[in-house]
Amino acid sequence: MAPLLGHTLAELKEIAQKVGLPAFTGKQIADWIYKKHVTSIDQMTNISVKGRDALKANYCVGITEPSWSAASVDGTKKYLFQTAHGQIETVFIPEDDRGTLCVSCQVGCKMNCQFCMTGKQGWSGSLTAAEIMNQICGIPEIDRLTNIVFMGMGEPFDNTLEILRTCEILTADWGFAWSPRRITVSSVGLIPGMKEFLDKTECHLAISLHNPFPDERIKIMPAEKAYSITRVIDEIKKYDWEHQRRISFEYIVFEGLNDMQRHASELVRLLKGFTCRVNLIRWHAIPGMDMHSPNDEHMIWLRDYLTDNGVICTIRRSRGEDIMAACGLLSSNHKH
Repeated sequence: MAPLLGHTLAELKEIAQKVGLPAFTGKQIADWIYKKHVTSIDQMTNISVKGRDALKANYCVGITEPSWSAASVDGTKKYLFQTAHGQIETVFIPEDDRGTLCVSCQVGCKMNCQFCMTGKQGWSGSLTAAEIMNQICGIPEIDRLTNIVFMGMGEPFDNTLEILRTCEILTADWGFAWSPRRITVSSVGLIPGMKEFLDKTECHLAISLHNPFPDERIKIMPAEKAYSITRVIDEIKKYDWEHQRRISFEYIVFEGLNDMQRHASELVRLLKGFTCRVNLIRWHAIPGMDMHSPNDEHMIWLRDYLTDNGVICTIRRSRGEDIMAACGLLSSNHKH
């Protein structure tokens, strides 16, 4: 059975006509799935029984529950979903009046960043919009969600088309009708997909920076070879960041590797005068990597140096580390 989930309004209208229903039935289907979050075609009660039977002959809603979950001491929850290419992990992060869902877009990742568990496992396949949306619609906290971040497994701009389809569903009036400001897509900086995303959406962008010097960045992020961080930043600066949309740079801090005065000074040189934010992230250890996170005092020094020199900077609080749900720890290879 093909899923209805993950289809745009235009596609749902085509599906309706294909099974002998009027085109406007596509709008009814979209309402049931994206606004009322039904899980079966039989729940679409304003469609005739005959019409529902015609749909059910070839289609299902496509929402499936996670196969496993774990809860952190800090309230973070991690979910495991099965997909056509293997299993993926999704993380729900509650905080006061916010509920953020960190979704995956691929099973594994081709980018092979040296500090990331997902990168270490290799790549098995990219998710469809239906499989991405199922992470949102398949969790019990769907009604508590205020924000979606594409910061789970995979590189979003190695799967740009499905990311754009998902963003359309989340922001369109016929879909979730969310503001694009509730969505952030994170990338190592694949320029073609990044530019398409910036041209076609108003969603926020986060770039994994992690070292301002190209010759050092390439040692931990092979994507630097094809898309240098200096080129990435040059492209980003061509867009309007003065108004609603936000650009942020993620910076995992490794003791003695990217946290020295020269790194701080180069970050200021790269970013000063540009409306952006740097998020400092503590390194979360993974097997086989001899890297360490600096102490709190050094993290605070780096934050204050950047801020005092005109680059807005915050230290991101780690969440879910005890259940391997924190930044860089997601993997299909975990034993669940």
